[in-house]
Amino acid sequence: MAGGGRVRFNVGGQAFETTTTTLANAGRDSMLGALLDSSWNVSSSSPGGGGGGVAEYFIDRNPACFAVLLDLLRTGSLHVPPHLPEKLLYREALYYGLLDHVRAARWGAFDGDRLRLAASVPGRAPGDGTAIRAAPDGGCCVAHGGAVRVYNWMLDERRPVSLDHSQVNDAAYLDAATLLVAARERLGKRDDGGMAAFSAATGELRHRFRVAHGAQAKSFTAGALAFDQGASIFASCKGRLNEYGIGVWDSATGEQADFFYEPPGCAMGDADKLQWLDATNALMVATLFPKADNCFIGLLDFRAKEVAWSWSDAGAAAASLDDKRVLHAIAMEDERSVCVINQYDDLGFLDLRSGAGGVRWSSRSKLMNRKVPGEESCYPKLATHGGQLFSSMNDSISVFSGPEHVLTSTLRRSHGGAICDFSIGGDRLFALHNEENVFDVWETPPPPII
Repeated sequence: MAGGGRVRFNVGGQAFETTTTTLANAGRDSMLGALLDSSWNVSSSSPGGGGGGVAEYFIDRNPACFAVLLDLLRTGSLHVPPHLPEKLLYREALYYGLLDHVRAARWGAFDGDRLRLAASVPGRAPGDGTAIRAAPDGGCCVAHGGAVRVYNWMLDERRPVSLDHSQVNDAAYLDAATLLVAARERLGKRDDGGMAAFSAATGELRHRFRVAHGAQAKSFTAGALAFDQGASIFASCKGRLNEYGIGVWDSATGEQADFFYEPPGCAMGDADKLQWLDATNALMVATLFPKADNCFIGLLDFRAKEVAWSWSDAGAAAASLDDKRVLHAIAMEDERSVCVINQYDDLGFLDLRSGAGGVRWSSRSKLMNRKVPGEESCYPKLATHGGQLFSSMNDSISVFSGPEHVLTSTLRRSHGGAICDFSIGGDRLFALHNEENVFDVWETPPPPII
């Protein structure tokens, strides 16, 4: 522990005085923490540190930013004056090695009922976005056509990535530094499409994943992506010779580890959604309308090489005028059920513990704002986080809480059009709008002081 001795700084001509206890909060990897010895006291080699006097340092940096950072170390809270540009503060925090401290204090732990709109970021890419994905560190990426635009947690745009400029079907962060991209194979092209890993910071291509059938490498279209908590990456795959199924790769070596060929009646190569279930040790695969006429949801057991559980709407209510088509699906966090949503924005649930039974629909349409005539709409999407269920509909995102999934909050901004995709990660929610090339960033504010 630091001994609490005093330390003086002259930063850009402005005097500051603090204690070693405050400086110790910066950590060993910071410039300020490096001024202290192994006991977190002023180093004897510091000016004034060896003779019992107050150590003094001159730093030729911005004094206003230093005051904010020193207060952050002292109180644990970040208070940025209105006149101080945040990007300037981030630059100074990077110099002192305090950028992680600023990021941790910038917003609070994720709570769907306390989210506030923090930023709306316009994009320059032509056309509508395909998908948005949150990074573990609070950044994100947006797939537009044949490119993926990458943003750090400060919402600065990095170098975009592409896989031969092929149409991007999905993207996912393996970790904060590694971005996976799945792309469509183009007819007449060799070694085109598929899946690759890129550096999220530089856009550098790190690895291209291969698929082999019968010991022969084949080109393929990669669709939905997922990965487990161990070392496996999953992707829905379509080959040229009906080589449909789920590919598995080792994330450490990048080599193919397995391939689950789709059995008859179980559409997997066209899957819209993959999700790994830790407790069940299985992969959820969902192929949904309109990509498929009949929706299929299944759990794959790679150890037994079988479909452990499945559901399909094939033949169900074929003659009904009120036919409900499943447009998106997600396994709930307790892994006991799968939540689905239909074209009427009704939520439904499938029991994973039962091998029989259909969707238990829970109509909520009468509680929600209906689509405005003439307004362009998007298919709804689902997500779960921290025990809450999130559903996009038109230009808003609904938050449901508790075991009965009670509607507790609604997120909406004044313009941008319908939400075509959203993603939660890094304690942020990112919503991608359809009519304008823009995405919103929602954050939970830090907890109040009292």
